[in-house]
Amino acid sequence: MQRSTGLLVVTVLGLSATACGSGEPAKSTAGGAAPVSITVACQPAKSAPKERQAWDDDVATFMKAHPGVTVKSTDQQPCYDPKTFGPKLAGGQMETVFVVPVTNYNDVIGQSQALDITPYTSEIKNWNDLRSDVRELVTKDGKVYGVPNVHYGVGLVYNRALFTKAGLDPNTPPKTWTEVREAAKKIAGLGAGYVGYGEYSGGNTGGWHFTQAIYGRGGSMVTDDGKKAAFNSPEGKAVLQNLHDMRWVDNSMGNKLLVGWESLMMAMGSGKVGMMLGAPDVVTDVVNKFKGSVADYGITGFPEAKASLSGGEAFMVNPKATPAEAKAALEWIDFRFDTAGKGRFDFARGKTLGNPVGVPDNDVFGDSATGKAIQQDRTANATLPVANYQPYVDAAATVPPKAEPVHAQELYAILDVAMSGVLSRQDANIDSLLSDAETKANSMLATKG
Repeated sequence: MQRSTGLLVVTVLGLSATACGSGEPAKSTAGGAAPVSITVACQPAKSAPKERQAWDDDVATFMKAHPGVTVKSTDQQPCYDPKTFGPKLAGGQMETVFVVPVTNYNDVIGQSQALDITPYTSEIKNWNDLRSDVRELVTKDGKVYGVPNVHYGVGLVYNRALFTKAGLDPNTPPKTWTEVREAAKKIAGLGAGYVGYGEYSGGNTGGWHFTQAIYGRGGSMVTDDGKKAAFNSPEGKAVLQNLHDMRWVDNSMGNKLLVGWESLMMAMGSGKVGMMLGAPDVVTDVVNKFKGSVADYGITGFPEAKASLSGGEAFMVNPKATPAEAKAALEWIDFRFDTAGKGRFDFARGKTLGNPVGVPDNDVFGDSATGKAIQQDRTANATLPVANYQPYVDAAATVPPKAEPVHAQELYAILDVAMSGVLSRQDANIDSLLSDAETKANSMLATKG
């Protein structure tokens, strides 16, 4: 599901991971080489002066350490705008270094709109510490086209305060769907207005969460070749049957249909929803945007997960970049985005700025030496209760990521109907809902080619 990648990372790291600043032109280069200028998108907004100044400080530090290299920026917020990304990319107007969400990797690479950076990956000093499965997402035919910058998997977000109020142990969250159902019934039993488990039914968010759920059960949205729908399966039926039974048998999901992304976030922020599927950035959004109490929320692993819907972003380089520009671009990425304790991983600075630090939803380095150093520093400077998120960290290390399907948004819109059906009609026919969705999805996939 498309979200502001700039928001995703600023809430996690305390400083926008895709933010960029400007610098004065370099006068000369070491060794007499020609000056090099690179452009990077997404300078922090003027409404965030501390983050903007921190970015500009990093620009100055980088340029001092790399004489002859000028870093310029475009001022665009949000960093990734789906309305302008395609036209800007197709028109050749993209910056030297630009951000690409995981949903667009294949299209950008397949259309030769990103540079083959294989010769320059050595500029990323800890390249081998990046998770191999995440690097694989930006690799095609043995060639590398991006530097992974953000990676997260879906887990189960839950309200620890409601668990305690319902007589549940918040330190032992559910690990199976049976346990989720039992916990949801107890939370819903607290009284009018309490919802044990929240779920979406429209606005493409219903289909998005269906995808999360079917991946967790080991199913797929499309066939391996991407040409046919694959969700009309035992796993897909189990997803809808479980939701139907929680809604109509257990009465643990409330009676309000939640459509847009913010609707469930607002409900979680009210303190009366017990659980929902989501990446860890849900916590920061619920707290920062929707006034939830930060101490109330925890995250655990996806129930019975066989795979987890992964999301994130990578930096890619404009295919028009010269070798010198490409080298400078990778040096910049290494300096600002891949060095523990520096740039976006300067958690001490983020804490000083008053930004939330502690949510572990950027797992590009896994449990490598770099990953451990980052996690240690994040914990040391945390402004959020990191112990509440440890179950997610422990579980995520064992669950393989699975990328969003081709033509994800179109598929999500189609599956909205099935999700809405089981949540709004007690007599909904699950077989018919999935069959109808399959027919529509196959028609769309055939049209898309």
